[in-house]
Amino acid sequence: MSETAAVARIRDLQDEWALAVGALDEAAVRAPSALPGWSRAHLLTHLARNADAVVNLLTWAETGVEHPMYGPGTARDDDIEAGAARGTAEILADFVASGERLVEFASALPDRVWTAPVRARFGQRITGANAVTLRLAETTIHLVDLDRGHDFAASTTLLGPFLGDVVENMIGMYGGDLPARRLATTDGAHSWTMGDGSGGTVTGRPGDLLAWVSGRADGSALSGPVPDLRSLI
Repeated sequence: MSETAAVARIRDLQDEWALAVGALDEAAVRAPSALPGWSRAHLLTHLARNADAVVNLLTWAETGVEHPMYGPGTARDDDIEAGAARGTAEILADFVASGERLVEFASALPDRVWTAPVRARFGQRITGANAVTLRLAETTIHLVDLDRGHDFAASTTLLGPFLGDVVENMIGMYGGDLPARRLATTDGAHSWTMGDGSGGTVTGRPGDLLAWVSGRADGSALSGPVPDLRSLI
């Protein structure tokens, strides 16, 4: 799929998020998310700063001048903690505005940006296109983490034709840390390879595979030689 279409899907996901967070009151924002140690305030702040981080990567891809995703050391985590302490109205406004800035910026970029090399948070070599795919993953997987009724089946539906790219991108970001497996959806629509794939084939429904690869599930819903990836991700 084209990067233009991917950016358009990110824009559509903004609308999905607006529905998910529009009814959140102060208590709901302060309540725990599905991520250990994070409230929904932490999660929404993280997504806002991640939008800025992807803008940084795309700026790097456009200009050739290094713009890291986040500041040095603990800057990312410190920003999330500080941001989560803000008022609910400010958190929600920041979340919406940061997502809109990213979409507006990415929509105006020339095609050469998508193949330009940059580095992700832990130094992984990626391209501008990978940065957009990273945002697709963030805005669908974290809908489940928000714990407001979305599940991974819904996430795969929202990703639509981008599911293949998102899972492939995630596998690539983890590098050589993952066990060698082949992955295949039971509907035959998608397949991926971790490492050299020599450890056998793991099969399952698209949502169950996405939950497993993203470290949100132990893989018990899958078939085949299924290791627990949660300690690796």
